[in-house]
Amino acid sequence: MREILTAAADANLKEAVIGMAHRGRLNVLANVVGKSYNDIFSEFEGNLDPESVQGSGDVKYHKGAHGGFKSPTGSKIAVSMASNPSHLEAVSPVVEGIVRAKQDLVMEPSDGTNPSDSPTQFPYLPILLHGDAAFAGQGVVAETLNLSQLSGYRVGGTIHVVINNQVGFTTAPESARSSFYPTDVAKMIQAPIIHVNGDDPEACLRAARLAFEYRETFNRDIVIDLVCYRLHGHNEGDDPSYTQPVMYRIIDAKRSVRKIYTEALVRRGELTMEQAETTLDDFNGRLQQVLDEVRTIPVPVLHGVPVAEIPRDVPAPPTGVPESTLLAIAKATTTAPEGFTVHPKLERQFAQRATMVEGGEIDWALGEALAFGSLILEGTNVRLTGQDSRRGTFSHRHSALFDYETGEQFIPLSNLDNATGFFVVRDSLLSEYAALGFEYGYSVEAKNTLIAWEAQFGDFMNGAEIIIDNFLVAAEDKWGQLSSLVMLLPHGYEGQGAEHSSGRIERFLSLSARNNLRITQPTTAAQYFHLLRSQVRREHTTPLIVFTPKSLLRATVTRSPLQEFVEGSFHTVLDDSNAKAKKVTHIVIASGKVAHEAAAKREALRESGAEGANHTAIVRLEQMYPFPAEDLEALLEGYPNATDVVWLQEEPENMGAWPFVQRRLQAIIGKKQKLTYVARAESATPATGSGLINAAEQADLLTRAIG
Repeated sequence: MREILTAAADANLKEAVIGMAHRGRLNVLANVVGKSYNDIFSEFEGNLDPESVQGSGDVKYHKGAHGGFKSPTGSKIAVSMASNPSHLEAVSPVVEGIVRAKQDLVMEPSDGTNPSDSPTQFPYLPILLHGDAAFAGQGVVAETLNLSQLSGYRVGGTIHVVINNQVGFTTAPESARSSFYPTDVAKMIQAPIIHVNGDDPEACLRAARLAFEYRETFNRDIVIDLVCYRLHGHNEGDDPSYTQPVMYRIIDAKRSVRKIYTEALVRRGELTMEQAETTLDDFNGRLQQVLDEVRTIPVPVLHGVPVAEIPRDVPAPPTGVPESTLLAIAKATTTAPEGFTVHPKLERQFAQRATMVEGGEIDWALGEALAFGSLILEGTNVRLTGQDSRRGTFSHRHSALFDYETGEQFIPLSNLDNATGFFVVRDSLLSEYAALGFEYGYSVEAKNTLIAWEAQFGDFMNGAEIIIDNFLVAAEDKWGQLSSLVMLLPHGYEGQGAEHSSGRIERFLSLSARNNLRITQPTTAAQYFHLLRSQVRREHTTPLIVFTPKSLLRATVTRSPLQEFVEGSFHTVLDDSNAKAKKVTHIVIASGKVAHEAAAKREALRESGAEGANHTAIVRLEQMYPFPAEDLEALLEGYPNATDVVWLQEEPENMGAWPFVQRRLQAIIGKKQKLTYVARAESATPATGSGLINAAEQADLLTRAIG
C-alpha cells in the first residue's frame, strides 16, 4: 500500500480512495491513512464522548477516515478510506462512484457540456483491497469490474489487491470457487493479474510498482494476487484448527514474514540483528505507551440512553422558475441540430408536445426535463442513470435523440444556451447492486449535483437491497455520511404481475427513522418538478425515494398548468379541489395512481346521479415520510362534517403504506372520525399475474372506497 501511494504521490496524483475488507483495516488506517494510535485505542477502550458519536455510531472496523501520505521524496497525496458495512465487497462500487464524482468535478466544464469520458489524466486513484473468498464469491465484484470501461463510469483504472489467505473464514478454496485462482473473475475484462508471494516483501513492492505503472499507462484495472496466509483465525481469539488442522500445523511451524525478511537483510549486511530487535522493541514500546495513556482516561458514564437530535424536516423551499426560462427549455428539448434527422414517430410526439405547451400545460416527461434544465441553467449539475434511462423504459423521456439515418446521439439538455451546470444521462449496465452503489458513492462526494438512479421497474431495486439497507438509509446514522441520491421507482398496479407492479413502498417505510429519507409518490407533473428541484435546494440532505407512475405518464390527469411551475413548491398533501367541504362526510386518503382512479370513479358516480358522490373528498398523500402530520391535520380540519376517513391503496393490506400510516392517521383524527382501510387481500406476492383479475380487484377497491 505504501509503495503504491509513494508512486502516486511522486506522480502528483491528487488523492487515493481506498475501499477494503475488515481484516487489516486498523493496520491500514494507522500506517497508511495516518489515523493516530491514540484515536484507535480510545475507540476500543470506549473513551469517546457519547455526544460526539453521530446517531447510533458503528463498530471500529467499519469506519472510514481521511488523512495524508508523504513519500520518501517528500511528495504528498491525500488519502481517504470509505466507510463500509459487513457486507463483503459492497464498498467496491461505492468507492468507484466517489472517485468518478471527484474526477467529474475536476473536469467540470463551464459551458454545460458533459465532463469528458476521455481525459488525458485521472488524478484520483481507487484502490480496492479484497479477500480471496470474497473476490471469487461475491457477484458485485464482477458487476464492478464490468463498470470499469463504461461511458459515465470510467475512473481511469483501479488497483485491486487480493489478500489471498487461502481460506474464507472457515471455508477452504475447494468449497469457495470453481476457478483455479480466486482472481480469475478479473479475466472477464482482460485485467492483468500479478500473482506474488507474500513471504517475499521485495517481490510485493515490485508488483505494486508494476501495477501503478500499468494503471497510469493504460487507465485500466489491474489485480495483485497477494498469496499469503492468515496467522490466526477469523479474529485473534478464533481457533482455525477446528476446520483446517493440516494447514494450521504448517502455519504454526512457519517463521513469520518479518523474521524471514530480517534474516535476508542481515545476510546482505543491510541490517544487524540488534538493530532489528531494537526497532521492534521501540515500536512495541510506542504502542504500549499510548495504550497506557489512553487507559488513564476515565470511561464516560452514561446516565440513561443518549439520544442524538433528529434533524427536523422543514417545509420545502420555493422552487418556481420564470416562465420565459421554462418555455426556452421546453423548446430546446424538441430542437435538434441542423441536418439531424429525428425519428418520424418522435417528430409527431414533439409536435404534440409543442401544442400542449402552447395550450399552457406540461406533462410528466416535460416536467422532469424542465426540472433538470432549470437546475443546469442555475449551475447545478444533473446526473441520471439507469437501465434504459435515456429513452425511458416507457418511451416517455427521450433525453437523448438518435439520428434516424446515422445513429448519431444528441442530448438537448447538454446543449442549453448559458448553462453553467452539466447534464449526464447514461444507460447503465444491467445491474442494480453495483449501479446503485456507484451512484450512492457519487452522491456522497458531489454536493452540488442532482444524482438520480432509475429502476426499470420499481421492484428491480430488490437487486440493490444491500446498498439500500446498509448505505442509503443508515450511513448518516452510522458514519455521519450524507447522501442526496434520488431513486426513481416506477410503481403501480396495471396487471403486469408480481414482478412489475410494486416498488415495495412498505420496505422503505419500515427503514425510515430519524428523518433519514424522503419517501414520496407525486401525482402531478408540477409536484414532480418541484420535488426534484427541492432535493438540491433544501437545507438538510437526505436520499429521496420517488415512486413514479407508469400508465399515468401520458395521462392528462397528471398534467399541470404552466403557472404551477412558475411559482410555489412541493406539497406533502394535495386537497380535493372538486369537493364542497361542508357537504363532505366521507374522506378517502390515497397516494399515487389509485388516487386519480378514485377521483374518476367519484365523477362517474356524480354523472350517474349518485348523491353519495357529492359527500366524498379525495385527499392525496404525496409524501409518506417524513409523515406530514401537521399538513394533513390542517387539511382535514377543512372538512368539519366528515364522519369517516378511509385509507385506500392498491397494494395488499400487509404491504404498501397501510401498516405504516395506520397509527399516524389514527393519531390525527383521534375520536373525531372512524378510520378504516381498503386494500387488496393479504398476499405473499405483490400482485396477480392476470390482467383480468387485476381489473376486477381494482374495480372492487374503488367500489369499497367510494361506493
